[in-house]
Amino acid sequence: MSQSISLYKQLANHKLFNKIIDFDLKRIKLVLKKLGHPERKFNNVINFLGSSGKYTTLYSVKSFIEANNQTVTAYISPSLKDIKERFWMGDRFLTYQEIKKSIKLITKLKVPLTIFEALTVIYIINASKQNTDYHLVEAGALFAKDSTNVFDFPLAQVIVNINKQHLNFLKRKTLDEVVYQKVGFLNNFTQIYVGKQRPNVLTKIKKNLKNNKSKINYPNTWKLIKKSKLFFYKDNENKIKLNAKNVHSKGLLENLCHAIKIALDLKIDKKVIERTIPSISFEGRFQYLKNGKIKNKLHKSEQIMLDGAHAETDAKNLANYLRNIKVPKYAIWAMMKNKEPDLFIKQFKGIFRKIITVPIENEMNCMSAKELETIAKKNQFNANKADNFNEAIKKISSPKKKLINCIGSLYNVGNILNKN
Repeated sequence: MSQSISLYKQLANHKLFNKIIDFDLKRIKLVLKKLGHPERKFNNVINFLGSSGKYTTLYSVKSFIEANNQTVTAYISPSLKDIKERFWMGDRFLTYQEIKKSIKLITKLKVPLTIFEALTVIYIINASKQNTDYHLVEAGALFAKDSTNVFDFPLAQVIVNINKQHLNFLKRKTLDEVVYQKVGFLNNFTQIYVGKQRPNVLTKIKKNLKNNKSKINYPNTWKLIKKSKLFFYKDNENKIKLNAKNVHSKGLLENLCHAIKIALDLKIDKKVIERTIPSISFEGRFQYLKNGKIKNKLHKSEQIMLDGAHAETDAKNLANYLRNIKVPKYAIWAMMKNKEPDLFIKQFKGIFRKIITVPIENEMNCMSAKELETIAKKNQFNANKADNFNEAIKKISSPKKKLINCIGSLYNVGNILNKN
């Protein structure tokens, strides 16, 4: 068993930590008080919240800051291949030993926490000791009572695309309530950056921010434009070519533009941003495997792409990209429970020649391959199930030219990356 899985099991099986999601700031605030308020030592906190695009926007901002010879800590969720990925400390990830030491310190306080709260405290304990320029913090499912909403005076709060992805966590299962829980509790004296939204969602965001005293940057302050086959970021003062070799969809390009707007406001030079863009890639998001064990077993005529998107909005973004790929396309589909598999898979009508459904290894809370196969067939897809990823590859792979897409779950993408 890897140390990463072992640490997850230590958290999941500890009587003090609860796997059930329970939004309440009282527990984490009590822990932080007992620890002497390490969260108050943070300078220049930037929160990232919303439904789709938190990680890609955060990672882009992080890349621009570091290219500007400045330092950041970063907290992300979930990790893909290893628990350490959640905790970036300026120039390295936390070590397993540091994570274990932090867990031991937290358990001594004898305050019951959810696992996500415990992970947030691990980040805060260690990031508070770092002398970095910025702290980038990705929220969990919502924000009102999310454990990352504990910083009194953040430098900025970034709202990415909001959709119905987290309805299952709410008593009032409406888009209005999702927007309220994510946007209605932002700081009053900060900079707020709103990413691209559907018009009805933007209207709801503006309604929630009507009385907010912060400086609010709405998405009409910049554009993603296309000239010939080239994409550009454009605002009233800047036009920046998006020479992004590994960013493949309109949705991801919009997240990159959102990050550029933030970076420019952080006084990062336009030339630094232009130099950095070609090196930006997002692991597990529109990621083509170019080498590794899995790629090497495929025929030269086959490509494989991983995308952990699992919401209807993300599926639409991926489907729009795939419609422009002029080779036969196949899918390996896995998904966690409490998602909306029917709405998700409907977006790919007419795209995939065949879908192979699989369970997610090491995840008790995933949908079975049989359940997903039934949903795919109900939506008129040619579908079969497989017991695992390796079996799914065997059912698809052949010398014929094709693109194999692994879709529906970041957890499954993480497993595939580890296998590769």
